[in-house]
Amino acid sequence: MNLIGSHTSPYVRKVRIVLAEKKIEYDFLIDSPWLEGSGVPNLNPLGKIPVLILDDDTPLFDSRVIVQYIDSVTPNNKLFPAPNRERIEVKRWEALADGICDAAATAFLEGKRPQAQRSDDWIARQREKITRSLEFMSEELGENKYCMGTHFSLADIAVGTALGYLCFRFADIAWQEAHPNLARLYAKLMQRPSFAETAPHD
Repeated sequence: MNLIGSHTSPYVRKVRIVLAEKKIEYDFLIDSPWLEGSGVPNLNPLGKIPVLILDDDTPLFDSRVIVQYIDSVTPNNKLFPAPNRERIEVKRWEALADGICDAAATAFLEGKRPQAQRSDDWIARQREKITRSLEFMSEELGENKYCMGTHFSLADIAVGTALGYLCFRFADIAWQEAHPNLARLYAKLMQRPSFAETAPHD
C-alpha cells in the first residue's frame, strides 16, 4: 500500500498512527495539493490528503474512511469496537477531534492571507470552535485513563492527533494549562512510538 500525504497534515498523521498500531507496512509518498504539479487531484477528485492506494490500485480518501478500512483488514490491536453504542461513541470522539483540526487548519490558512484580504472575525470564529471543543473533550474525558475509559482506541488517536496539531500550529492556545487531564492524556500518548515518530513538522 502507498499512503499519499505530508508531514504537516493531522489527518495524514492519524492514518500513519493507525498503520503503526496495526503493524501494517506501507510506503509513505510525500505530496500535497498545495504543491505546484501535485498529483493528489488525480488520485482524489476532492484534492485532499491523505489518500491510501491499495494493492489493487484502488484509492481510498478521507481519513475516517481510511482508518476504518485499516482496522477492518487485520484482527490485531482492534481500534474500533463492534458496531454498537460504544462504536458510535468512538466515532463521536473522532468527529470532534477532526472538527478541531478543521477549525485549526482553516484559521491557519486564513492567517496566511495578506492582511487586506484576511478576516480576523473568521479566525476568531474558528478559534471559538476550538475552545468549545476542548472544553467538551475535557469534560467527557474526566479522570479516565483513555477517552473510552480503560482501553486505548481510535478515539485516543483522533484526540491525540488534534492536540498535537494545536501544539504544532497554535502554541499560543494554552490548552494544557486549561485542561490538565487532556495534557496528561497527550503526554501518555506521546510515549507510544506511533505518536512520537509521526510528530508534525514542516
